[in-house]
Amino acid sequence: MSSMTTNSVKNRGGLGLARIWDSYGMLVVFAVLFVACVVFVPNFGSFINMKGLGLAISMSGMVACGMLFCLASGDFDLSVASVIACAGVTAAVVINMTESLWIGVAAGLLLGVLSGLINGFVIARLKINALITTLATMQIFRGLAYIISDGKAVGIEDERFFALGYANWWGLPAPIWITIGCLILFGFLLNKTTFGRNTLAIGGNEEAARLAGVPVVRTKIIIFVLSGLVSAAAGIILASRMTSGQPMTSIGYELIVISACVLGGVSLKGALAKFPMLSLGS
Repeated sequence: MSSMTTNSVKNRGGLGLARIWDSYGMLVVFAVLFVACVVFVPNFGSFINMKGLGLAISMSGMVACGMLFCLASGDFDLSVASVIACAGVTAAVVINMTESLWIGVAAGLLLGVLSGLINGFVIARLKINALITTLATMQIFRGLAYIISDGKAVGIEDERFFALGYANWWGLPAPIWITIGCLILFGFLLNKTTFGRNTLAIGGNEEAARLAGVPVVRTKIIIFVLSGLVSAAAGIILASRMTSGQPMTSIGYELIVISACVLGGVSLKGALAKFPMLSLGS
């Protein structure tokens, strides 16, 4: 009897350690690698290097916020890279045409919302697979970027636009602060709102969620709109950093973003997403 009790305790202990590793294993690996780099790589832990590293991953972190919701709902969005390029080109062209910074930025963001509406409507309402839908819109928006720009980089004449990519707020580049803001905002949406719970419910079992009263179609459309919106924002910031809208930029970026989400503990099967770990995956 005592041996059975001992084995039971050991099994429970093993399961507990397994759960802890599943939840925080990525954090442990990241911490070990980070400490090793700080110790063995000269100047790795310097403020300048950390700032450069944060700036390098800021775009993927921002776009991953929207992709996380897509993956958590059981779908994905392969059009994000094309939306990044198209939004940057659109903003550049409109700024030059209207001589208005705000109209250009609004046009780029509006394009991102439009891409999300198209993806969400086709996937949620017309029931067409997300792979087929977003592959199609990936080609459409990449082609649109080439058409709008005539296949060339579009230089931006308004120098105020460059501040978005090069400004420093409280000692850090603006894109880093924007990415941190996105992580906080989207983390709150996922963990503290009905919308986030509905997203996870759809990813777990879409039919059960529908029978439970979850507005599946509306929730999915909003998810893809958010993905398109943050992708467009990233494209505008990237255009600001490059001082031009370029139709050839961010090719293959959708795989980087999906990889960041998966490395951050997001399940490709849906219903599982952890925002604190997403920053490590990015």
